[in-house]
Amino acid sequence: MFNFSGTRPNNLGVKNGQLTACPGTPNCVNSQSSDPQSKIAPLPMISITELKKIIESMERTTIIEETNDYLYAEFKTPLMGFVDDVEFYLDSDQNVIHVRSASRLGKSDLGVNRKRVEEIRSKIEANN
Repeated sequence: MFNFSGTRPNNLGVKNGQLTACPGTPNCVNSQSSDPQSKIAPLPMISITELKKIIESMERTTIIEETNDYLYAEFKTPLMGFVDDVEFYLDSDQNVIHVRSASRLGKSDLGVNRKRVEEIRSKIEANN
């Protein structure tokens, strides 16, 4: 109906083993953050192929980038068309998947990014 997609960020990806930090607004979660507002536990380790299947099974998703240890997807809200950027980094040293999920626009997401990551966690655990 509406399309509030915003502009795709140009600062995403993994740099020195780190995903981009959250901006300090309550519409972002990051498993590598030390800030209690944005901190979320990393996901259990699975392959990029398995993770991609889970992401693609979710509604209104588009895979933007995929490598051996990184996956970047966009999730779009149904009514207003807001876009969230969600990144996954397979950290083989720590045997986890680090995740960052952030809204492109606005300051509050009503907990949507955190809920999405927990839904993905549940799907991973259900498949193992």
